[in-house]
Amino acid sequence: MQLQLKTNTDSLRSLDLNQPTVMGILNVTPDSFSDGGQYHGLAAAFQQATKMVADGAKIIDIGGESTRPGASAVTLEEELARVIPIIELISANLDVAISIDTSKAQVMREAIAAGAHIINDVRALQEEGALQAAAELAVPVCLMHMQGQPSTMQDAPCYQDVTTEVLAFLQQRIADCVDAGIKRDNIILDPGFGFGKTLEQNYQLLADTPVFHQFGLPVLIGVSRKSMIGNLLHCDETQRLAGSLACATAAATDGAQIFRVHDVRETADALAIVTQLAKHRVSDTKPCQRYEIV
Repeated sequence: MQLQLKTNTDSLRSLDLNQPTVMGILNVTPDSFSDGGQYHGLAAAFQQATKMVADGAKIIDIGGESTRPGASAVTLEEELARVIPIIELISANLDVAISIDTSKAQVMREAIAAGAHIINDVRALQEEGALQAAAELAVPVCLMHMQGQPSTMQDAPCYQDVTTEVLAFLQQRIADCVDAGIKRDNIILDPGFGFGKTLEQNYQLLADTPVFHQFGLPVLIGVSRKSMIGNLLHCDETQRLAGSLACATAAATDGAQIFRVHDVRETADALAIVTQLAKHRVSDTKPCQRYEIV
């Protein structure tokens, strides 16, 4: 599976998704839940991006507005001021795909013009003008499921069947995107862990990772350091690495292609083990049958 990315010169580069791909999180915000404020300055943000590329990130996901539970919105001007300079700097100096984490149509347009390659939208292109902008820009888009809005999404998440409802939402958004002129091959899917889901609902979605492949599109898993890990293991953000790696390993074993993470090197190492192990599996034969002693 290949993802085609446009460059500033209108040429194409491809991103190989036939093996697990690490997307490094770069929040240039003062209030993101795990790393808010750490990379708010341009120099610190670029240093972190450089480290993530060296550690194995194939995509850098840049966000200028926190979407943590209870987060407040920021103005268009503030979001642009946060993300455009670092996109330009990374685009000019690092060989890596750049994703813009935004729901605003104008930010999408200016970010792609500045050198970004992918739109990653937690609101699945449902904000005013976003669907049209993505169609006109003709770049890959990641559609995420969220129940409610960041300010209220964790108040009382409610589903009859979380996986069925998330699947139905994504199916409808795929159709809406295709109808708007977005190429189906340019769509990535994200079940939206932690975005309007309880602890049990998050783990149900993770257990059901294989069913999201029915659309034949890349699946992005974003669980790094989230409360679904902290609440289960009773630890804060600084102690969630092991849980994050366990979730990534489980999802990779179930075929997920993109992993949005804070801890790039550790995740890349874990995914390399999964990839190597997959080479030695015989899909249609159980090990006990292969080595049965008679």
